[in-house]
Amino acid sequence: MSAFFASDEWLTLVDNLPNLPFATWETFYATVLSTLLAMVIGLPLGVLLVVGEKDGILPLPRWLMAVINTVINLLRSVPFLILMIAAIPLSRLIMGTSIGTLASIVPLVVASFPFVARLVETSLREVDGGVIEAAQSMGATPFQIISRVMVPESLPSLVANVTIALTTILGYSAMAGIIGGGGLGQIAINYGYYKYKYLIMVVATVLLVILVQVFQSVGTWLSVRCDKRLRR
Repeated sequence: MSAFFASDEWLTLVDNLPNLPFATWETFYATVLSTLLAMVIGLPLGVLLVVGEKDGILPLPRWLMAVINTVINLLRSVPFLILMIAAIPLSRLIMGTSIGTLASIVPLVVASFPFVARLVETSLREVDGGVIEAAQSMGATPFQIISRVMVPESLPSLVANVTIALTTILGYSAMAGIIGGGGLGQIAINYGYYKYKYLIMVVATVLLVILVQVFQSVGTWLSVRCDKRLRR
């Protein structure tokens, strides 16, 4: 036992314990901020994918729908590691740097907003068509139908899907440590992969798992709270 506490593994962990709380906070805010920005882009796109169809409440030109679908499918098909490296010039242009937690937000948003758009599309397609037709028969405008019928009716599913996106982006943020993205991912990769200090890598991984559980628990609770059927 004394040999273990005197080992390089243990000493490395002890030396980095003060860094773990800040690294956890970096991972947390990068994940949450990236998810919010991905929602800002992905939510309108997901709405357009549903309402802009030929039989939708706000039909859009076929070429425009084809462009939107193609862009979303292309970005979703690119592996995150490749996309992350390809987005380095964009990170440098927007953030002024390609290294650090803030810089990692750019590729995280680029990689996640197409995913969010598809999740939003899936949620909106679950809305009963009869409810939409009833709103149309009462003279509701497309914007009113979207904001007062489609989004509220699909809110539990939207919250559940945002939770899925949140946990996925958390995994992406850990991978961003490969290019110096900061947070727990960088600690795990730097020490576990490059320096073979597996104990601190295990601790960083456990903290990532705890964050996933926190996000999932909060998302599930919010989804249940938003479901009107469960409150009757």
